[in-house]
Amino acid sequence: MKPLKEFTIPFVGLKIGKHHFDYQVEKAFFEYFEYEDFKNANVKVDVELEKKTTLLELHFKISGWVNVNCDLTNEPYNQAIENSFNLVVKFGEEYNDDYIDILIVPHGTFEINIQQYIYELIVLSVPAKCIHPGVEDGSLDSEILKRLEELSPNEQKENKDQNEDIDPRWNTLKKLLTDK
Repeated sequence: MKPLKEFTIPFVGLKIGKHHFDYQVEKAFFEYFEYEDFKNANVKVDVELEKKTTLLELHFKISGWVNVNCDLTNEPYNQAIENSFNLVVKFGEEYNDDYIDILIVPHGTFEINIQQYIYELIVLSVPAKCIHPGVEDGSLDSEILKRLEELSPNEQKENKDQNEDIDPRWNTLKKLLTDK
């Protein structure tokens, strides 16, 4: 996979200190990764690169929304996301990305591509179970919700049936538990 040029930071010409980079991530970015769970996206990515004499520190901060389908109703909605991540880039003999927050690049490297870190940060910011806000507050009118309500077991009917089927001798034993 060829890296996207806009997410490549040439750090060799930068002075020691802090440098800011802003990115706007949209649906085309996820199409590049062949990730189809997002119908649309609008995520602002702020990257602060602090260049030091022997290493680089990158501070990622994202905020925005991604359009996903609700796991209950399959209705699309905009899920707000916000997250941050810190990455330390060190110089060594060979490339090594075995650690989550440490990247080792070979001596002589003059640029770093951060597209994979941005992609993972956004995807991992989405909750494991996406529920439409209208489901939570009861304002969503959906055929699927109506059907789920019809098919859900009615707890009151079950409790009545259970009480009627219980042998009366067990009621005496239950009193022993509640008399404490």
